[in-house]
Amino acid sequence: MDWYSTVFELIDMRSFSNLWYWIGLAVIWSSASHWVLGVPYDLVHSAARYGEQRQQDLEDLVRINTNRMVHIGEVSGLWIMGISCAILSGLAILGFAYWIEFAQALFLILFPLAIVGVMSLQTARGIMRRRLEGEALQRRLRLHRLYVQIIGLVAIFVTAMWGMWQNMTTGALGG
Repeated sequence: MDWYSTVFELIDMRSFSNLWYWIGLAVIWSSASHWVLGVPYDLVHSAARYGEQRQQDLEDLVRINTNRMVHIGEVSGLWIMGISCAILSGLAILGFAYWIEFAQALFLILFPLAIVGVMSLQTARGIMRRRLEGEALQRRLRLHRLYVQIIGLVAIFVTAMWGMWQNMTTGALGG
């Protein structure tokens, strides 16, 4: 066996049969559910448990991140949405019309993340509009995290089912 075949066997572009794809998928959804509107979720627990200074830190971080998100949404939201839709449409066509597995894999990661992005922007706007703080802010962040986890759970399940089907039908597992 030569060196090139060993390297290309290790770095396989067939996404659904590649262990690195699944590790990356797990890391992406773990990070998405840990960083709620750019705030580490353990700070929400810490603010609920210890109050005072940690609650103030939470409110400051949420204020900074929501102001930033809403500003970016107002200034360049249409451009971001247009480019995102173009990329997702291109990946969907390449993946599911032309059966390019790499495009399918990217679409199955990016589409649910786009939903989370829109949901995060709406949550940030709601927090700013209602001027949430204290217990109400913690409750809203917990609810947002729960929705992100549900989307992640569904996305991982759909990706796993699609990936298993791809591997069984294309013979990626040596069949």
